Amino acid sequence: MTMSRTTTVSHLIAGAALLLAASASHALDFKSVGAAPAILYDAPSTKGSKLFVAPRGMPVEIVLSYGDWVKVRDAGGDLAWAEARALSPKRTVVVKTASAKVRTAADDNSPLAFTADKGVLLDLVEVAAGGWIKVRHRDGATGFVKSSDIWGN
Repeated sequence: MTMSRTTTVSHLIAGAALLLAASASHALDFKSVGAAPAILYDAPSTKGSKLFVAPRGMPVEIVLSYGDWVKVRDAGGDLAWAEARALSPKRTVVVKTASAKVRTAADDNSPLAFTADKGVLLDLVEVAAGGWIKVRHRDGATGFVKSSDIWGN
């Protein structure tokens, strides 16, 4: 069987389109450091070099799972390895703007519930419509923040 050059190119384009669609539909997977601080390593082993001690509650993006280890990305974009058991499915986010406005409703015109400084950890309660995230501060205050003002969602 002989394939024409046009058919081969068409197959390559179709394959590339499917690959792009599959990667675009893959949702980012976030977790948080569990109840105890987690040691982050440069390799998936406790024999690797220790890079950082991640505080409890710190959100991380799961990049790769490898047995009992996960490669994670932090809010600064740094990559490291952590033991999977050190992470919790509980979701937290970290404020990435100087002063994030947390509102009583998912609307720019709603009253201010509170403001959160850069670096503050908030519990992710739910993802709301229109680019808003419902969050809870550790003191119990809740509200809605724009997803562009936080990292970990």
